[in-house]
Amino acid sequence: MKVIETNLAGVLVIEPKVFGDNRGKFFESYSYEKYQQVGINLPFVQDNISHSVKGVLRGLHYQLQHPQGKLVSVLQGKVFDVAVDIRLGSATFGQWFGCELSDDNGKQLYVPPGYAHGFCVLSDSVCFMYKCTDYYHPEDERGIAWNDPDLNIQWFGEQTGLTNFSPVLSEKDKKYMPLKQTALELLPNHETT
Repeated sequence: MKVIETNLAGVLVIEPKVFGDNRGKFFESYSYEKYQQVGINLPFVQDNISHSVKGVLRGLHYQLQHPQGKLVSVLQGKVFDVAVDIRLGSATFGQWFGCELSDDNGKQLYVPPGYAHGFCVLSDSVCFMYKCTDYYHPEDERGIAWNDPDLNIQWFGEQTGLTNFSPVLSEKDKKYMPLKQTALELLPNHETT
């Protein structure tokens, strides 16, 4: 597998080695030993799968008291996936990284605890997989506005192929505030994540 470091500490793009022929393809999607060697040391305790249709945007989500590291991938379809550094005191606070994940490219993105995460569906539908390092606690879920003008995430345009387009959002995701309007006590600390 190939591991690509990003502009955000600990956020990694992982490209598995894919074996394919006229019957289809095969790749190893996770190996504790191999992932530990590249610095993904926390154990995964919960797997989640979501199904969404084109234009759905989920995020930007995080948990404060139970921060989750996430190893995300696409089983079917294509998304634009984003991690945002919201850790107070981090050198890259307020910066983001985004990449396309699809069943064709087989890429995974590792998002460490303390980052916000979200994705927008680019294909007609998607089956999205999350491996998480902590359990989901609905009372602990927090979020940052997907369209925060200071973050200026490029959800739409040349890199995603989506233009003149309004994303499909949950009621919860419509209510999140921009990062600079989020109370400091509701953000993770770089030293503790």
